Amino acid sequence: MTIMSPVFLTPGNLINIMRQVSTNGMLAMAMTFVILTGGIDLSVGSVMAFTGTLAAGLIAISGLAVPLAVGIALIAGILIGSVNGLIIASTGIAPFIATLGMMNIVRGFAYIYTGGLPVRVDLESYNRIGLAYMGPIPFQIIYLVILFVLLDLILKRTTFGRHVYAVGDSTDAAYFAGIKVRRIRFSVYALSGFITAFTGVILSARLYSGQPSAGQGFELDAVAACVLGGMSMTGGTGRLMGALLGAMVIGVLNNGLNLLNINSFWQLVVKGFVILIAVYLDDLKKRT
Repeated sequence: MTIMSPVFLTPGNLINIMRQVSTNGMLAMAMTFVILTGGIDLSVGSVMAFTGTLAAGLIAISGLAVPLAVGIALIAGILIGSVNGLIIASTGIAPFIATLGMMNIVRGFAYIYTGGLPVRVDLESYNRIGLAYMGPIPFQIIYLVILFVLLDLILKRTTFGRHVYAVGDSTDAAYFAGIKVRRIRFSVYALSGFITAFTGVILSARLYSGQPSAGQGFELDAVAACVLGGMSMTGGTGRLMGALLGAMVIGVLNNGLNLLNINSFWQLVVKGFVILIAVYLDDLKKRT
């Protein structure tokens, strides 16, 4: 139905889809590392909003140079992810509960920092981070491709990547094999914080402002992308390419429903059914 629209296959629309996919795609790749260890990170949407507003505020309000403001925002993301990882690795608190609490804490700080209002940034050197093009290709798509290549190499070619799979497959077996399980869990959340902060900076640069309300529900889209990509929520199974393809499916679905003028409320219903069907098919595949 979607491809019947004369607009859908135009180059401009396809690039627009990929630009929309890039945000969820990067969050889904961050979520991949976490889910592979058997965890979940519900704070990614809030971290993205906070780091985006932080970078924008440091430039527009505090007058810091762009590299310094971006660096501080990225460090903030790593620190938030590290706190998540420390709590999860060192206590018996479930990842769902720990990151749910962090989701609210960080979102609250985003509103406190901005007074609940967007922070406008009209500095070209910052806005170019999210708006520049290389030929006809937006930088956002280039960031997505580069990030995918780097993270895929980490998962497939490094000891750390093998340990991530091992921890998710069996924590006890990984522990007795000499793998530092707590360190791996801590590291994947810190990595998630970094990737999410990077995504937040790109989004705020593209929007010309830091939005404290940005990213609401994005954590669910990231999880949905991983599930659609065939990732097991119990950990140990899944590929980065699957998460990226899942994000593309969601992006195409969103774009197609918009082109067909489907009410936004019904779009939520359709996406929910698609996710449930994907999970059901994955469960059937595991049973056979």
